[in-house]
Amino acid sequence: MERVLIVDDDPDIQRLVTYNLRQAGFEVSTAASGRKALESVQKDPPDLIILDLMLPDVDGIEVCRTLRQHEASRRIPIVMLTARSEEIDRIVGFELGADDYVMKPFSPRELVLRIRSIFRRMKQQPSEALRVDAIQLYPERRQCLVGGNPITLTAKEFDLLYELIRGRGNVLTREALMDKVWGYHGEATSRTLDTHVRRLREKLGSSGSAVETVRGVGYRMAVPAEGETS
Repeated sequence: MERVLIVDDDPDIQRLVTYNLRQAGFEVSTAASGRKALESVQKDPPDLIILDLMLPDVDGIEVCRTLRQHEASRRIPIVMLTARSEEIDRIVGFELGADDYVMKPFSPRELVLRIRSIFRRMKQQPSEALRVDAIQLYPERRQCLVGGNPITLTAKEFDLLYELIRGRGNVLTREALMDKVWGYHGEATSRTLDTHVRRLREKLGSSGSAVETVRGVGYRMAVPAEGETS
């Protein structure tokens, strides 16, 4: 049974989300502050975190940043739950490694569906390594190597690279990528996608050029010509 940690200082939100998640078959724990959340994750890492941005001590952005800096919590999916609706807040959240972004007021049923979508994508990823040029991707371990050296990717950067490599030279439209990587892509915009592609290319170094832009359509992962090694 997957365990979800709810981080929110509003007791009504805690009760609402807890009830719906337990009805859906999830195990639930809660934390009312950013500091308590970090302590909880350190002691007993959950399978997924629902994180409010506006917390009384350490805000959600800083909590997310801290979690992504530590190996034990780097790969835990994070769904940000907040009343902030500005696009820049969503972009910052995604850049820090959030897996989804839900605005208050929200539908508990939709939140449950988004969480299930995240877990489903994680289970569908194969265990064997995917390779293109100097890039090696290990979906089960959520690990990426370039030229044999590990690089740190956020959850969304990893999922984006995974989908591009799976495409093996086929063009993926912007809409298809947002749907595959963000699932419910109403909160993802073209600017969000472009930002993630730019950051992914930077992290891949010289191999970043393999992520090609197909103007007016989307992106694809270049594959070695026939006869070349991959």
